[in-house]
Amino acid sequence: MKPYIFLICLFSQALFSQKILPLRERADLIDAIQKERIQNLLPKLMEEQNLDLWVLITREYNEDPVVKTLLPPTWLNARRRTILVFSKTKKGIDAVAITRYNFGENIRSIWNKEKQPDQWQALSEYIQSQNPDRIGINTSEHYGIADGLVKTDYDGMMNALPKAYHKKIVSAETLAVRWIETRTPLEMTLFSQLVEITHNIISEAFSTQVITPGTTTTEDVVWWLREKVAALGLDTWFHPTVDVQRTGKSDLYAFDGKSKYDVISPGDLLHCDFGISYLTLNTDCQELAYVLKPEETEAPDFLVAALAQGNAVQDHLTQNYKKGRTGNAILKQAIADSKAAGLRPQIYTHPLGLFGHSAGTTIGMWDAQEGVPGSGDHPLQEETVYAIELNAKVFIPEWEKDVRVMLEEAGYFGADGFRYVNGRQTEYILIGNKRSHLK
Repeated sequence: MKPYIFLICLFSQALFSQKILPLRERADLIDAIQKERIQNLLPKLMEEQNLDLWVLITREYNEDPVVKTLLPPTWLNARRRTILVFSKTKKGIDAVAITRYNFGENIRSIWNKEKQPDQWQALSEYIQSQNPDRIGINTSEHYGIADGLVKTDYDGMMNALPKAYHKKIVSAETLAVRWIETRTPLEMTLFSQLVEITHNIISEAFSTQVITPGTTTTEDVVWWLREKVAALGLDTWFHPTVDVQRTGKSDLYAFDGKSKYDVISPGDLLHCDFGISYLTLNTDCQELAYVLKPEETEAPDFLVAALAQGNAVQDHLTQNYKKGRTGNAILKQAIADSKAAGLRPQIYTHPLGLFGHSAGTTIGMWDAQEGVPGSGDHPLQEETVYAIELNAKVFIPEWEKDVRVMLEEAGYFGADGFRYVNGRQTEYILIGNKRSHLK
């Protein structure tokens, strides 16, 4: 059995028992993830982008975001000035570090400071030894994640390189984005389980184990989520939110709580925005719950119908996922299809994976429903994951007002088309009822 397969088995057993892998076993699995990405994914991407070398330069506490995705699990930060170079060869990728130490288990150091004290000159000599035609560096106008090379390090490299090599330097923006957005088979095995953990935590938060209607506030639930994540030994990449919509006049953007300490009451429509970070991946999920009144066993029909409209907007969006289609084109068609069906959509879907708000195909922003310059022009690629984030505005006659059905679920796009990573919400979580809400 391959080591990483054994580690996945351990991960699955830990998930089943509601335990998270110990740090040492996480480190082994992260090493396996990074090895798979460097050896199997990166050669394809560098060939795709016609780059011979990819040079990443960063410093301790000022890490290039791409370097963060490569940090060995026993390194919490880069050390001193860290220089990584990936060289495309006939056999694959030669991954080296112009550093005083090996960069973890997967990238070996080739710098002997005693023989060549000047780190910049050592980089220059290695680049010349590879005789590249195109050298990629991390500069980007549209993606902060792909713009990690600071001016000081750029100047250091350029001053050391012979002038003849300057014209070979190009932006590695698309390579960096493709590296960030592309998921490997091993990552997808883990991703499904991470999303399941996320769903399970939300289900517990939206239950009478946590919420006592008439007493518990939305802020109580927010901090319960934070404490739950910490108790499991996990992290969250953003502070969660919990809000309420209910009968009565209100500002949709402020929702219906008088403050963040609003007391949750029977008849409330609850919404959360929550995600976790674990094993180099991130989740991002928004789900809805209904607080049953004493005489109720189901959510009211008018709210059930509203949720169906939110699901319909999801369908109009994901049915437009076509390889090579830009995010702006997907957005335009999904909004048109939704409106043609009588829906009132707002779509703000983003890539998801190594970062929460990740790099890749952006499909709208809440304040850019006409499209997003730059990242919205990036074509949809296979083996990518998205936070299918959107809402449908629905008028509720019984409440004499609009509500927003806000949903967000992780979805995967691959050779066989689109699928949700671990289901989506089609029924409300009923506080006081443990029936499954995912299909």
